[in-house]
Amino acid sequence: MVELSLPSLADIQAAADRLKAVAVRTPLLESLPLSTQLEARIFIKPESLQRVGAFKFRGAYNRLSQLTAAEKDRGVVAFSSGNHAQGVAAAAEILKIKATIVMPSDAPAIKRDNTLSYGAKVVDYDRQRESREQIAATIARETGATLVSSFEDFDVICGQGTAGLELVEQGRAAGVTFDQFYCPIGGGGLISGCGTAIKALSPATEIHGVEPAGFDDVKRSLHAGKRLTNSRKTGSVCDALLSPSCGRLTFAIMQKYVDSVLTVSDDEVLRAVRYAWENLKLVVEPGGVVALAALLGGKVDVRGKTVCLLLSGGNVDAATFTRALEF
Repeated sequence: MVELSLPSLADIQAAADRLKAVAVRTPLLESLPLSTQLEARIFIKPESLQRVGAFKFRGAYNRLSQLTAAEKDRGVVAFSSGNHAQGVAAAAEILKIKATIVMPSDAPAIKRDNTLSYGAKVVDYDRQRESREQIAATIARETGATLVSSFEDFDVICGQGTAGLELVEQGRAAGVTFDQFYCPIGGGGLISGCGTAIKALSPATEIHGVEPAGFDDVKRSLHAGKRLTNSRKTGSVCDALLSPSCGRLTFAIMQKYVDSVLTVSDDEVLRAVRYAWENLKLVVEPGGVVALAALLGGKVDVRGKTVCLLLSGGNVDAATFTRALEF
């Protein structure tokens, strides 16, 4: 088996240089109400305020910006339930690259519409009956397009890691060192990149991931010491986190840096969406709010700690948001 090359802090810093002129340097916000409630010092990194409304733009742009001229001419293809789709589509629009996105037919309408608005072509598939990987691979083979993974890609991971790089730098500027960092996990690209950057700059900071209940493949995989898959493909309100399994690369990085993985129920997630709106004044999608849901749900005792939560996206459709507000 080929030995994997893991990203370094230098790789993530190089990605930050590429992103400097195009990505949003999202703020680091201290939440006094949440800090009081949890008897801790809680900071929020709202990637819901990132370009396309999610952290995915970081990785997509870092990957696409390094394509050769010939690769750009042939275009790119990706598969995603929505946020990676938007990230790739937006990056492709900026770089004048043709993009085709394979999306589940049940993807939130707001994510589909936004992907189309950036000029990408959308190809539908059925989560239960069809393989998005096979569909995308066929398109890549027939057109010569470059397949851009949502998480199992060195440059995508480095791009996502710039969020972790930023939050450590912003914390230092505020005189803060984080005891713990909490982050959503789907395929593992975000926590892999952020974990790499954070551990390099702040080795004592604990890295904790959060998955939807019933889709806890990473938690089970880390416990077993090998990659496992989820038995279900649908059935959670956290549409952004329903990857069948993590990748070889993300698993290797998570084994190195992740201290624990927590799980949250759909009810806890919807309560957190409402809490973010009412108390943080932020619109966050279900998959993007799982770290907050874990703390509000009492999954871990953070009393006396200085903690950073990453809210990974804010692309929630009206029906789901209304459901959360009525919860």
